[in-house]
Amino acid sequence: MPIRVFLADDHAIVRDGLRVLLEAQGDIQVVGAASDGRQTVELAKQLLPDLVIMDIAMPGLNGIDAAEHIRRACPSVRVLMLSMYSTAEHIVRALNAGAQGFLLKESAGAEVVQAVRSIVAGRPYFSEKILDAGILPLADRRLGAPFKSPLDRLSARERQVLQLVAEGKTSAQIAGMLHLSPKSVETYRSRLMHKIGVNDLPALVKFAVQHGLTTLN
Repeated sequence: MPIRVFLADDHAIVRDGLRVLLEAQGDIQVVGAASDGRQTVELAKQLLPDLVIMDIAMPGLNGIDAAEHIRRACPSVRVLMLSMYSTAEHIVRALNAGAQGFLLKESAGAEVVQAVRSIVAGRPYFSEKILDAGILPLADRRLGAPFKSPLDRLSARERQVLQLVAEGKTSAQIAGMLHLSPKSVETYRSRLMHKIGVNDLPALVKFAVQHGLTTLN
């Protein structure tokens, strides 16, 4: 039986490159792909791949929150996080969300096949650069502490609103996407800004970028 992989990245060139690399192995099949977190969650539920290769910074719903949704809805599906971020915070949050590995985008071409095989076999995988830099031991210590990200102050719904506001969505647009009233969106926005200690939109966007909820692209 081939290893069934799903690709989640908002850049088509990354998805296409990974598909070519993985399917060239002969025993790995890419069963689907998505460019945003919400679509990834829904398709993972339908397709039940062995592994989702997930970018952190995706529109609508970031990869870490998407991984948590997948863990709860279909715990048999493993997640390999793929990111340009390599801080202890991002690694800890990814592991807490249920990811079994963390691969840096800059080394994905050389390591992705090894990472896929390792995780499907039940062994966690982390980029060699993460191991060499000593980031993982720091993440392990923070997991044991336990580590608290500023994002932990927010509910799942508040994180969703934060990401969408940072991506430039209006309250009306967010209300439609999350099936809320615009007034509820404004309430969530006001509450989350108070919790993270920001007073204006530029500071909110900076916070979201710093903590991997979105990018400036």
